[in-house]
Amino acid sequence: MPRFRSLILDHDDTTVNSTRTVNYPQFKLALKHFRPGFIMSEEEYILNCFHMGFYEMCDRVLHYTPEEVAEHLVMWREYHKSHHPPFFDGFPELLQRYRAQGGLVCVVSHSSSDVILSAYEEAGVPAPDLIFGAELPSNHMKPNPWPLQQIMAKFSLQPQECLVVDDAPMGGRMARALNVPFACAGWYGMLPEIEAHMTKNSDYFFRSVSEFSDFLFSDN
Repeated sequence: MPRFRSLILDHDDTTVNSTRTVNYPQFKLALKHFRPGFIMSEEEYILNCFHMGFYEMCDRVLHYTPEEVAEHLVMWREYHKSHHPPFFDGFPELLQRYRAQGGLVCVVSHSSSDVILSAYEEAGVPAPDLIFGAELPSNHMKPNPWPLQQIMAKFSLQPQECLVVDDAPMGGRMARALNVPFACAGWYGMLPEIEAHMTKNSDYFFRSVSEFSDFLFSDN
């Protein structure tokens, strides 16, 4: 058996390489529509999302109205219908091996469930056992521990039987609220400022999928 009975995975930049391949290119198109002339570099976008989260960035930096946020999300979902972020090399194989050994795979993300499922389907990866996505009320989304509480209750899991894997602090805050171990997915090509913060604030930090796989299955 793997080290943990359940992996609680983030989606963007944890299992799929989405920011650089899909989300930022779509964001630039949306800016042309909502804020013509406003420029935000890829690095600025990544740092803003890291420090604030996407929705807070839309509020504090772009000053979106609620209607603009809703329209942007519709545009984003439409874009994902024809632009599928690739899984990181080795991650589909890791999930297949983990599931074959009885592991539970759950996703807690700020992406919507339909977009998450389409990425798994496109890659031929079995759907997660549970998904908690952007359709949740804001007070039930991470870093609120509510999704993690639901997962642990449904599958009768103890904290030490779970591992939250995320590339951003919100996943770590969710995990710590319930004393669940937290691993940082550091393999997407982190900016130095982000890597420095995450190495200090994670129980485990992995710079490659293969390093994470070796850790996960090291008791086999």
